[in-house]
Amino acid sequence: MKKILAAPLLACLSLAAHAHGGHGLPGEAHWHATDSLGWIVVAALAAGAVWFSRRK
Repeated sequence: MKKILAAPLLACLSLAAHAHGGHGLPGEAHWHATDSLGWIVVAALAAGAVWFSRRK
């Protein structure tokens, strides 16, 4: 049983690790491709809300 639970428990320990700058490190920031896609989706939803609110 200990061997079965060892891998998931050890994987949880790595959640606090930082792969590279920008993941919680102060003074550093970066973007991922999925971040840009998220902004595009937000902009499209906002444009749709404005368009629907102005329809008669």
